[in-house]
Amino acid sequence: MAAESNVQPIVPRSSQYDNLLAQRKKNRRKAQARSALPLYLMMLPGLIYIICNNYLPMFGILIAFKKVNFSIGIFESPWCGLDNFEFLFKTKDAWIMIRNTVCYNLVWILLGLVISITIAILMAEISNRKAAKIIQPVICFPSMVSAVILSFLVYGFLSKSYGFLNTTIYKDHPINWYASAQYWPFILTIVHFWQSSGQSSIIYMASIGGIDKGLYESARIDGASKMQQIRHITLPMLRPMITLMMLMAIGKIFNSDFGMFYQVPLGQGLLIKTTQTIDTYVYRALLEMNNVGMSSAASVFQAIIGFLLVIISNAIVRKVDSENALF
Repeated sequence: MAAESNVQPIVPRSSQYDNLLAQRKKNRRKAQARSALPLYLMMLPGLIYIICNNYLPMFGILIAFKKVNFSIGIFESPWCGLDNFEFLFKTKDAWIMIRNTVCYNLVWILLGLVISITIAILMAEISNRKAAKIIQPVICFPSMVSAVILSFLVYGFLSKSYGFLNTTIYKDHPINWYASAQYWPFILTIVHFWQSSGQSSIIYMASIGGIDKGLYESARIDGASKMQQIRHITLPMLRPMITLMMLMAIGKIFNSDFGMFYQVPLGQGLLIKTTQTIDTYVYRALLEMNNVGMSSAASVFQAIIGFLLVIISNAIVRKVDSENALF
């Protein structure tokens, strides 16, 4: 009996091989995790920011469907259904703010795409690297200017008494820019592209930098001009990035840059016809009525419409060119 108890069970060779293979895979995963640990630590601040700024506030969706009474708390406040959404559409300014929000974004998306790609291509064609390193920070600097400072810069140009335009070009017939709503679609468009085009072009610069230089060498050997290289090499290679940026922009088509539309026109009531957007209307309504439920309803409305637009746009892209679809 003692001899029988010392006999070790015979493990099949295939089982030993599987155990060894599983152990090697486990060790490999541990090694990969250890090597990727610095990357995870670098990602951690951004991840914490996204969770705190994008996910935790999502419980605020409840506010859009409640008549908030802070004395009893948000969760104890009574439900009001879709009543908070009605103020966006019952007001006489509903058509104006929705029209302005959508039209500005459509124009800025399309023109911004052309301007950003043009800047990126021009930057890529600069052969002097020192000059490129100087020009790139210069064109990106406006994106770091806050809306308040930007409003003072614009005021320095448009002030009726001391503005640059009225003291030079229109000194005989000065224009009261802050009382003339018809000029502001052009003013806001110029200011927007001055501030954002440089930063937006960085993504396309990076994409152009990743294109195989051998393609351009082959094109030059075949006698292709610069314009032909851009048309047949650069733009087709940029198509996936263009599609991605367009889909992301379409998702925000019902949102607007609050600082641009409120601070730059200095909140002038005479300009509401062309500067009122959903965001500025909600801000003014919140100041006047102090109803956070209505403000939350506007944010939910923008998010839902943006989500639906992204889904629809991506479905169209997937049907036309499935390789460039976002998902």
